[in-house]
Amino acid sequence: MFRKAAVTTVSNGSYLQGQANGRLPSMDSGQPAQEGKVVLKKKVTLLRGISIIIGTIIGAGIFISPKGILKNTGSVGMSLTVWTACGILSLFGALCYAELGTCIKKSGGHYTYILEAFGPLPAFVRVWVELLIIRPAATAVISLAFGRYILEPFFMQCEIPELAIKLITAVGITLVMVLNSTSVSWSARIQIFLTFCKLVAILIIIVPGVIQLIKGETQHFKNAFAGNDASVMGLPLAFYSGMYAYSGWFYLNFVTEEVENPEKNIPLAICISMIIVTVGYVLTNVAYFTTISAGELLLSKAVAVVSYRRKIQSYVPAAVPLCLVTVMSTFKVCPHLFPTRMFFVASREGHLPEILSMIHVRKHTPLPAVIVLHPLTMIMLFNGDLYSLLNFLSFARWLFIGLVVAGLIYLRYKRPDMPRPFKVPLFIPALFSFTCLFMVALSLYSDPVNTGIGFAITLTGVPAYYLFIVWDKKPKWFRKLLDRVTVTLQILLEVVPSEEDQKS
Repeated sequence: MFRKAAVTTVSNGSYLQGQANGRLPSMDSGQPAQEGKVVLKKKVTLLRGISIIIGTIIGAGIFISPKGILKNTGSVGMSLTVWTACGILSLFGALCYAELGTCIKKSGGHYTYILEAFGPLPAFVRVWVELLIIRPAATAVISLAFGRYILEPFFMQCEIPELAIKLITAVGITLVMVLNSTSVSWSARIQIFLTFCKLVAILIIIVPGVIQLIKGETQHFKNAFAGNDASVMGLPLAFYSGMYAYSGWFYLNFVTEEVENPEKNIPLAICISMIIVTVGYVLTNVAYFTTISAGELLLSKAVAVVSYRRKIQSYVPAAVPLCLVTVMSTFKVCPHLFPTRMFFVASREGHLPEILSMIHVRKHTPLPAVIVLHPLTMIMLFNGDLYSLLNFLSFARWLFIGLVVAGLIYLRYKRPDMPRPFKVPLFIPALFSFTCLFMVALSLYSDPVNTGIGFAITLTGVPAYYLFIVWDKKPKWFRKLLDRVTVTLQILLEVVPSEEDQKS
């Protein structure tokens, strides 16, 4: 079922082809994409790279995480400390990924780097948990926050029906999938527009907060560390919430092959984006506390709603800024698109079915890889609780991100002659990987149920690897059935394999 993509003989002697002469173009994006070739083109500029990172980071996290961080730290001062620490830690991780992205010029992100450093088994397990846990759960978390905030202005006096939240966000997810299946260029353009809108929405929170501080509204910052009950049990979950809000700095690495001048643009995009986001997040949380107390924040299900109503209801109708923040700051386009590149690359390596490595003949998008996530996300959406899903996905996500950065250190010794146009001091990957792995280990103690389930599903990737990848004596009828299904899906989706696949 999972094997190295190869040309399969069917009635016409080969896979359906995208060219009249039967020859498909190389996937080597180091060469200019020629007209008519079915390739992933270099369409991600520095501006688009910055918009991808900022646009994927800023979203539901800034509205979900304040409550989770405050709940697990116990004080305003400690929560702001965690927000700052998470921003610095995310910058360190982003710098590590910048080095990896400039020395390993392949798309696929985490999967590709683990494959280069540690080999096929850990890489397969990584893509296995991404498919089953991380991506569906992460999209479901975003969706639940999107649904709650978009409906909140219409249910001020009563509880929002959970079914209504899930139905409206299911529509949003489907719309994103359609956009991502249509065009990389249009997805990137929409992401730039949404990024601008998100920054405006964040400023709507920050500016009134600064005005409040100038007026002397600092009562909620007095004795800022009073009541601090941060503990070994609480801090890992607080960092999970904070790191979730900052997650997205690694998305550009999923599309390394599509970035113009990656040696320069990847590090620049990462550094510029992380500085903007960290300053913006800390100021946003300061702005929250100029209006509401820690106790009110913990009781609120939608912190931005309460903050908005108190700050600006005398200037504009509350529903206007609420809708702006909700629709623009939690609606994401590229996050659903770019992680599918991991599945795309894993399929090219033979770790997922061949169909996932194929490209649409006209739109040049990995259409099957985009579509496969939709039903899994729907399952998570209609069966999950927001904060349990957050802990559930965070365990697997940060376990493998820590492993990726540990792989950077390993590659320094394993392949010292590898070209490294951008190189970080060794203490940065050492500190980051240790923090991630330590946080993951403590979370098993802090939330054994959700993290334990995530750990168990992660372990299933090991037997799956030997069953689907190593065992090559599968029944002949099964292989023929898989080939027929592959060709049928090609016809329906209008996709073709790359020349790279056919050569192998």
